[in-house]
Amino acid sequence: MFGLTALELARIQFGFTISFHIVYPAITIGLASYLAVLEILWLWRKDPVYRDLYHFWSKIFAVNFAMGVVSGLVMAYQFGTNWSYFSAFAGSITGPLLAYEVLTAFFLEAGFLGVMLFGWNRVGPGLHCLATVMVAIGTMISATWILASNSWMHTPQGYEIVNGVVVPVDWLAVIFNPSFPYRLAHMVTAAYLSTALFVGAAGAWHLLRGNDNAMVRRMLSMAMWMLLAVAPLQVAIGDQHGLNTLKHQPAKIAAMEGHWQNTPGEGVPLVLFGWPDAKAETTRWKVEIPNLSSLILTHSLKGQYPALKDFAPEDRPPVAVVFWTFRIMVGLGMLMVTLGLWAAWRRWRGRLYDRGLFLRFATVMGPAGLIALLAGWYTTEIGRQPWVVNGVMRTRDAVSGHSALTMSVTLLVFVVTYLAVFGVGTRYMLRLVGKGPEAGEPDPGTDAADHGAPAPRPARPLSAAPGLKEI
Repeated sequence: MFGLTALELARIQFGFTISFHIVYPAITIGLASYLAVLEILWLWRKDPVYRDLYHFWSKIFAVNFAMGVVSGLVMAYQFGTNWSYFSAFAGSITGPLLAYEVLTAFFLEAGFLGVMLFGWNRVGPGLHCLATVMVAIGTMISATWILASNSWMHTPQGYEIVNGVVVPVDWLAVIFNPSFPYRLAHMVTAAYLSTALFVGAAGAWHLLRGNDNAMVRRMLSMAMWMLLAVAPLQVAIGDQHGLNTLKHQPAKIAAMEGHWQNTPGEGVPLVLFGWPDAKAETTRWKVEIPNLSSLILTHSLKGQYPALKDFAPEDRPPVAVVFWTFRIMVGLGMLMVTLGLWAAWRRWRGRLYDRGLFLRFATVMGPAGLIALLAGWYTTEIGRQPWVVNGVMRTRDAVSGHSALTMSVTLLVFVVTYLAVFGVGTRYMLRLVGKGPEAGEPDPGTDAADHGAPAPRPARPLSAAPGLKEI
């Protein structure tokens, strides 16, 4: 299809499906923690606004969680169908790490999710809050195992190759590989930022439509506080992640910077914009700031780091893609910092909830966190090319032996199916957001039909069923 090889189609298919699986779990991670905070604040302050916000966002969380689970099922199968040689080579490491996610995070989430979503009037407030916190912890554990596996592919250690197969010799080294702490912190923080922008955009949109109430205001206020605190933190984490990448994957950094060669005695400029030309081995039409890249990456105005020409052409990543996805991520990150500071200034002026350009900007920035997250993911994954396990196994050696026709058909099926299924799910989730929070949800321990009468709680499991209370 379109003159692409089976390898290129397999990579596109994996990139397409994993893009969906990144978006929904990211919102799940952020919303789970947000719901835990809302319920803790409600138990502490007894303010019904927190309770009503909890009920509102828990519905959206449930829909998003379901789509995240469905999108994740496909990923596991693709390792066997499209990347069978990779699975055979490195499955002794990636397989157990993914299994640990199921045995810890998935079971924890599954055990408490039902209580969290359906137990509001069936269990005590403390137990329900515990269930929400456990689900939030489960999402974090899930991210930990997934990123440990992915980080090992970028900075592999703790293994030996025996008879052409990877064999783990030190699991602590495998899990806590050099890039893992930075990648985990960067990804989780991105999930929190994405959720804060999503929640804040919902609040701003309702205020612009005249739906001004305490719940909408609290929603916007909490989101802006989160953005103010986390956006600058993400900049600092990203800086440290970049330094770690320079140490272990210098070709990726050179591609991100569009840096082709060093000039003796001169620092490396920061290229703001331009167009990397791989054939000519130069970045055309560039706008740059002298020595700033050296200052950021080496902490010296004259410092130098490996350039693209220091690597053989077959060992370089696709420069133009990595160059621009990195700038999309950084550019949106700067806009997030701007929004957080603007919100703080308007709060100080007592105008946070006034209609105007600020609320429109907050609304437009709603998807910015997810776009930046995807751009960052593309930067790090495409920047790893041509390796599937950095320095150990090339991507061309990992793909299954399917024909281009087979990969074309399956890719088309995936595109049509995903757009239909997740399009409907996303539309429904956005309709829930557009409906807005409603006041007057019953407290735990009261029946929905009669908010003043205590809800019956069975003393024994079987006594919950009608007709079995006498047993």
